[in-house]
Amino acid sequence: MSDTPAVLVDHVSKVYRLYHERNQSLKAAVLRGRRARYEKFLALDDVSFDVEAGTTFGLIGENGSGKSTMLKCMARILYPDAGRIAANGKISALLELGAGFHPELSGRENVYLNGAILGLTRRQIDRRFDEIVAFSGIEPFIDSPVKNYSSGMYVRLGFAIAINVDPDILLIDEVLAVGDAEFQRRCTDKIMEFRDEGRTIIVVSHSLPSVQRLCANAALLDHGHLVKLGPTADVIEAYLTAVSDRQAADGVSAHRGSGELRIGEVEMLNPEGVARPVIRAGAPAVFRIHYEASVQIEDPVFLIAFHTVEGVFVSSASTRQWGVRPSMQPGHGVLDYAVERVPFAAGRYDVGITVWDHEIARQIDTVDRVLRFTVSPDSPKDEIGGVVALRGDWHGSALENSRQQI
Repeated sequence: MSDTPAVLVDHVSKVYRLYHERNQSLKAAVLRGRRARYEKFLALDDVSFDVEAGTTFGLIGENGSGKSTMLKCMARILYPDAGRIAANGKISALLELGAGFHPELSGRENVYLNGAILGLTRRQIDRRFDEIVAFSGIEPFIDSPVKNYSSGMYVRLGFAIAINVDPDILLIDEVLAVGDAEFQRRCTDKIMEFRDEGRTIIVVSHSLPSVQRLCANAALLDHGHLVKLGPTADVIEAYLTAVSDRQAADGVSAHRGSGELRIGEVEMLNPEGVARPVIRAGAPAVFRIHYEASVQIEDPVFLIAFHTVEGVFVSSASTRQWGVRPSMQPGHGVLDYAVERVPFAAGRYDVGITVWDHEIARQIDTVDRVLRFTVSPDSPKDEIGGVVALRGDWHGSALENSRQQI
């Protein structure tokens, strides 16, 4: 792997002008007697990082954080107002699929038009045409005007063209969020194929599970600032923690519901009955829910939900599901959810609680990420990756006299 980074971002800043009113012509400017008024918006503020060649890198953050602006600067669609971006290799950008299409032209004609925009010669497009059309899956409509295409057909053809540019560096902005499930799977498979070939991939996505699955490292942007850089799991955790803290401060996600009951602290008790943030895989645990009721509530339904810190849903259980019918008296109380053995693989998980009325028609209270806990491996045999510890074993004639003692 080369010591030279595939992409170097060096103290990059980008400023936009946000116009309050704009002169549409010189005549308008003269008649108005003043210049158009605008404010400066700092989309990127002194951002620096580099992306190692042959790796997959993620850019995450909330809307308006500067992710797409950074990707457009890398693709040289935009240019920084300060700093520089250096790329070592041929770049292909999947930013707005089909942006170069002409609606009156056929799919066939747009393949050649869009391919030329992306830097392919006619001879190169001739060689790849059949592969492009086959990947897009729109062979019966390739000679129809693209203005008659569905949005799904449009993005499939755009993606099929862009990935055939044969880039050293692939820039992807929210491609995995468009199209149907089959198209998204094919996109992911192709991206992973590129990754396995040693190409450099930079992904912008709001889908944290996709970023976790695809990317080794990531950067977190917030209002144009780089706030975290490093292994993807650490960056995602920092992002979710920041979002949770911000929402709690704003009173957004701390509590949602009608309010006759409020969830308080949620604890995880280890086998000794002590509240701890870490539990051993396969060990029993009790999740203790503290609540405060302002009125008597008959037969409310409690639901406890588990997610990975990346936001992947793992499991849930409700009192209704288990035939439990609690009655809440005014004041403080506790409700325990006991697990005989924690089935999760080693990793970090979040707990959320929701309470409904007995008809599950009205939400009384919801708290997201009210508890974060860690599952530690029980033995070297514990599974690597994933969210479930199967704790299986291997058997068969191929293993006779070859089993290693672990």
